Amino acid sequence: MAVRIRLSRFGKKKAPFYRLVVADSRSPRDGRFIELIGTYNPMTDPAAVKINEERALYWLSVGAQPSDTARGLLKKQGVWEKFESAKGKPETLEPQVV
Repeated sequence: MAVRIRLSRFGKKKAPFYRLVVADSRSPRDGRFIELIGTYNPMTDPAAVKINEERALYWLSVGAQPSDTARGLLKKQGVWEKFESAKGKPETLEPQVV
């Protein structure tokens, strides 16, 4: 199952409000999702972005791929940089005794 982090649209016509969700890539944009990890309101000035950082990092670590817009929001909140820095570090392992 290919898992994506993407936006799901809510709100009225001409007044969008988005949820940042983790969903199967085959499900429709506003359809079934696995977990809600944040919100994005572009109508406020400045745009309001709230992301559950812990859950976003978890989903990124297990292989969820963000959409282009979701990646931009994650970068804006600093979550993407934390993921990239954690990905580059080798796991701390106990020294092996031979």
